[in-house]
Amino acid sequence: MAAARSMSTASRSRGGSIWPWLGLAVIIVIIDQFTKTLILGYYKLGDATYVTSFFNVVRAHNTGAAFSFLADHSGWQRWLFTAIGVGAAVFIVWMLKSHAGQKLFSFSMACILGGAIGNVVDRMMHGYVVDFLSFHAGNWYFPAFNAADSAITLGAICLIVDEIRRVRRGK
Repeated sequence: MAAARSMSTASRSRGGSIWPWLGLAVIIVIIDQFTKTLILGYYKLGDATYVTSFFNVVRAHNTGAAFSFLADHSGWQRWLFTAIGVGAAVFIVWMLKSHAGQKLFSFSMACILGGAIGNVVDRMMHGYVVDFLSFHAGNWYFPAFNAADSAITLGAICLIVDEIRRVRRGK
């Protein structure tokens, strides 16, 4: 009881609530799953639509992690990456509870949380992550990615910016 009171006092003293950040994460999951549903409904695996000279919409399945890491294995990686995603989500919720008043940090964590959950949903439903954004230059193609990956990347960039700002304030 005292720990719960202390935690709620800590959240209030930092001036924030976890709920807006969880709401942002939910919005990211909804956008991610909606866009993936569209791709699954309108594209067959390997189909692509030319959009610009450097961007295509494609349907790709990634059984691995970032940049198809471990994608060529027998399927055990599905459960490993699902467990990592769930573990990350639990840790991020704990971090949000502890630091809800720190806006850039919490925004970063919410983006990463929404992206992680979006990809975990894919792994649980399909056994792979649906990717559809493909950037390229000439014959060089960046690995296809999705809205969840974009949110994770945005969150990571903002986390770095937040840490740089924190270090600079400390000097």
